[in-house]
Amino acid sequence: MSLTQLRVFVLFSAGYFVSYVFRGVNLGFAPAITHELGLSAADLGVLTSLYFLGFAGAQIPAGVLLDHYGARRVTAVTMLFAALGIWVFGAAHGVGVMMLGRLLIGVGVSVCLGAAFKALAQHFEPARLPLMNGLVMAVGGFGGVMVGTPLTWILTFANWRAVCIGLGILTVLVSVAQWTLLPDAQQPRHQASIGTQFKGTLHILRSAAFWKIGSFSIVTQGVFYAMQSLWVGAWLRDVQGFAPREAASLVSVLGFAMMAGCVGFGAAARGLERRGVSLYAFCGIGMALFVITQLLIMFGAPLPAGLLWAGYGVFGGTGILSYAIMARHFPASMTGRVNTTLTLTIFVLIFGFQIGVGAVLSHWPANGGHYPAAAHLCAWGILVALQVVSGIWYVMPGRTRNQPVPAPVPQEN
Repeated sequence: MSLTQLRVFVLFSAGYFVSYVFRGVNLGFAPAITHELGLSAADLGVLTSLYFLGFAGAQIPAGVLLDHYGARRVTAVTMLFAALGIWVFGAAHGVGVMMLGRLLIGVGVSVCLGAAFKALAQHFEPARLPLMNGLVMAVGGFGGVMVGTPLTWILTFANWRAVCIGLGILTVLVSVAQWTLLPDAQQPRHQASIGTQFKGTLHILRSAAFWKIGSFSIVTQGVFYAMQSLWVGAWLRDVQGFAPREAASLVSVLGFAMMAGCVGFGAAARGLERRGVSLYAFCGIGMALFVITQLLIMFGAPLPAGLLWAGYGVFGGTGILSYAIMARHFPASMTGRVNTTLTLTIFVLIFGFQIGVGAVLSHWPANGGHYPAAAHLCAWGILVALQVVSGIWYVMPGRTRNQPVPAPVPQEN
């Protein structure tokens, strides 16, 4: 790996790490925020999910901007909105202003993952992308670790508002480092106009191959992140009876396991392809194992909790291989838009799933902030059913996933 490639990997990974911390920080803040503002499960679900709404809503313009202006410029500028958002969130004393803060955070970090994948595609050969994408996801996954035990420990001597100030400062530092230290990748000499590039995004959304390849991963990733960033903690406390510190430890185990899974599956994918196992099939197997792991957790399989939640983390990130599959089916000039369009669909589902779980839980009476096991099982059972349906679509025979998608032909005025 050259020095330039190393800088690209480290600084874009740092951006995604910050994005991941913001994604799950309400997992640690939830008890304090709920107590301070008197929120129900539905209220907490809506508040937390606004990050995903902002993130999803910015994906299409983000993809166009990435392909037009380059990853360095776009991600360094937009991260400043995330810093502003966390400061607004931390200073708020009402739910409305906190919602605005979460929305700004989501918009601000909306390009972090797409920018990283685009930059990697520009600086690394295609055969290395599953591993490099997995490494970026692993660094991001460490953000999932940080919102477990480390955040719980920090909150023993600092309140959640002080943590928000620190997160804003960290975000600004990463933004400045990206602007000053990252190289500018060579852009096409004759770029299409912004309007034409928006039409390219519609071309992606109309592509049967996009929906075929993304079907299973969109739903499994939606479930994984919706649960990991908010409802896993409630499940561990309400259903499995863990104390807050034990629950936080298992959240960190999940985060470490996801890091290992992203790297391990990314490395294994390249070796298995040489042995005739396609990336599409390997990705599908990993996602199927993720669904099985969820069923084992739901039905209380007689296995150590640490092992089950480690399995949840290891297999939960396998859907990320879909980004590498997409890169092989769409032209390089559309990489930014393909990545952000896939992320858009995933985050729309995360937004819906977080609200949906909260709404389902709120149909049962809470006892001291806890909901009965039946409520959690009902909510998660619906999520598993949706994953099974999408998995059936993923494995059904179809020619579109094996055919490269041509770039749209610009129309002359």
